[in-house]
Amino acid sequence: MSYWLETSGDDLRPRPALEGDCEADVAVLGAGYTGLWTAYYLLRRDPGLRVVLLEREVSGFGASGRNGAWCSPSMSVTAPELARRYGREAASRMLRAVRGSIDEIERVAREEGLDIGFRRGGVLRVARGRHELPAVRASYEGLAALGLAGGCALLSPGELEERVRVAGAEGAFFDPQGAVIHPGRLVRGLARAVERRGGVIYERTAVEDFRPGKRPALVTGRGEVRARAVVLAGEAYLARLRRTHRQVLPIYSLIVLTEPLPPERWEEIGWGRHECLSSCRLSVDYLSRTEDGRILFGGRGAPYRLGSSIRDEYDRDEATHAMLRRSLVEWFPALRGVRFTHAWGGPIGVKRDWMPTAAYDPAGGVAAAYGYAGQGVAVSNLAGRVLAALIAGGDDEVLDLPMVNHRSRDWEPEPLRWLAVRYIQHALARLDERGRRTGRPPTGRSLAERLSRH
Repeated sequence: MSYWLETSGDDLRPRPALEGDCEADVAVLGAGYTGLWTAYYLLRRDPGLRVVLLEREVSGFGASGRNGAWCSPSMSVTAPELARRYGREAASRMLRAVRGSIDEIERVAREEGLDIGFRRGGVLRVARGRHELPAVRASYEGLAALGLAGGCALLSPGELEERVRVAGAEGAFFDPQGAVIHPGRLVRGLARAVERRGGVIYERTAVEDFRPGKRPALVTGRGEVRARAVVLAGEAYLARLRRTHRQVLPIYSLIVLTEPLPPERWEEIGWGRHECLSSCRLSVDYLSRTEDGRILFGGRGAPYRLGSSIRDEYDRDEATHAMLRRSLVEWFPALRGVRFTHAWGGPIGVKRDWMPTAAYDPAGGVAAAYGYAGQGVAVSNLAGRVLAALIAGGDDEVLDLPMVNHRSRDWEPEPLRWLAVRYIQHALARLDERGRRTGRPPTGRSLAERLSRH
């Protein structure tokens, strides 16, 4: 269990499981952010709907209860790449909608009385060495080109030090829109909000298949839920279903968490405004500060498993967790000797072109949203609103976004998939190490860099 569910303040005993067949207007696979947001907005539109959610474990068991606490204003596809694919205007609309989702999450939490620990400190993307400065500048320039850089800034080393003291930092990009939350309190509170509005959640009920058609259904070992529409909101776990196995790739992201730091340590570090922190490493790292004064450090590095396998034991990889503990001390040498109290992880869902989707096929009655690639807290809220509008037949402005009904090609069959992903993982780590050693930035032209984004 992650620290977030452990400290959610909620009763984590499973809700009753599905027993036998049942009928619904909308049946949802997954009681994480995507499924719960979709159910929430459907019930806001029409309180008379019968919305049933099926969860394999308990609400928030997956990425919604295990993430790095970032409510990020960004997507897995960069601003310049969005503009290249869809044009400047569509890219700007897409990112404005993602950034606006942070305001929407804050609004709903306030309206529903959810204490989610919302702190809008912004995001700092730190250049930890000269080789990362071009990526920092590109982050600012990409938003500026879309007219979205208001309030953003490029920080000198001195300006960064006024906020947080990071060893080896050469500057940073600051985006004020980002926030940190308590992920467990958000997902568990959202589940209660859905139930208050009439939604029904069955837990410990694994969906084994789905059946499209005039009366689509979610199929479990305990019975079927037949509905007018079914929603696939399993993110990385959709790789377990035969029909969606190659549409999403599960990549493990792992996290370590320190003990609460004493005031004198925070005096040495700074970081008093609760910004989200990351470097510009190709192999990804991310940090956040908890309300009770701990530091969370997360990153990639755990190996991809043949066949897109997902197992509970993969949540822990000692080599990767040890690397993350060392990395935190490299960021903040004053924390040498700090005690770590928690370590966990879980799979994130990646599509072949890294672009998330929120889609609905009225003919088959199947809706789906997934592929957030680790940027899902804000994007899942947007996806929930998109799916609710698609299913209800609305004309909401969120339907005019590149992610709506987006299709990407499947991942390659095994063992080609395993060979390609493991090559990329190793190559990106080597590029990061070379940049740190030589001070030269990656060119963006290497095979690993191109394969990892397209």
